[in-house]
Amino acid sequence: MTRTTARFTGLAGALVAGTLLLAGCADDGSDTTHNGPMMGSSNSSDSSSGDAEGSFDDTDVAFARDMIPHHQQAIQMARLADGQAEDPRVLDLAGRIEAAQQPEIDTLSGWLQDWDADTGHMDDDGMGGMGGMGGMMSEQDMHALMNATGAEFDRLFLEQMITHHKGAVQMAEAEIADGQNPDAIALAESIRDSQTAEIAEMEQLLTELGG
Repeated sequence: MTRTTARFTGLAGALVAGTLLLAGCADDGSDTTHNGPMMGSSNSSDSSSGDAEGSFDDTDVAFARDMIPHHQQAIQMARLADGQAEDPRVLDLAGRIEAAQQPEIDTLSGWLQDWDADTGHMDDDGMGGMGGMGGMMSEQDMHALMNATGAEFDRLFLEQMITHHKGAVQMAEAEIADGQNPDAIALAESIRDSQTAEIAEMEQLLTELGG
């Protein structure tokens, strides 16, 4: 009986030790669980940093809001070339302008929606109120282009589009200088570079056409 009792006591002690060991493991698990939110805080910080990269200011909003109708007018001008232009190089240029600027309008419109920003000039039915934007054609300018054909259209189109592009470049440079949103600044840089190159192309073409 004494040996049996001693053996039972030894088994009981082993069970107690095992229970304590398991409790220790459970404590370690709770520490691991506790460390989870700490890791989550790091991820949250990264997320906040990402949100900061998507931030914007008034210059970004103005750039998107004003460039949309500016592009829309350029597309309106470009579409007139089909059926009115004489030189195939003018027709080709007009096609490239429309192809490049419509996707940019879509991008700019999406940003304004994301930013919950006032669309401003885009709500205007006519051309009124938009003349203050750089390079915008007046109603009289547009009517003159609409009524021109052949070589006269080519010359007028190039002259007007050069002025129009220069206005867009100025708007883009303002965004590059004072904007905050990195995507908007990148688009402004692309507009500045591409339209500056097109200005040079149009000036050369105008010279060749005797303008």
